[in-house]
Amino acid sequence: MKELLRTSDPTVIPYATALLEGEGIEVFALDVHMSALGILPQRLMVRQEDYFIAHAILREAGLPVED
Repeated sequence: MKELLRTSDPTVIPYATALLEGEGIEVFALDVHMSALGILPQRLMVRQEDYFIAHAILREAGLPVED
């Protein structure tokens, strides 16, 4: 798994997940419960082989993806 996105905004991860799952890309959200406490930002992970296309999809949607 590779980190695609890291954010403290609670609306970004569900939106990114919907975009990627709509394209058939499996995603996994980490630190969801910890971010609710304000301790850590949420992270969105994808498989290594899906990273390039997932990064392009989220970048085109205007989301703050990791470089």
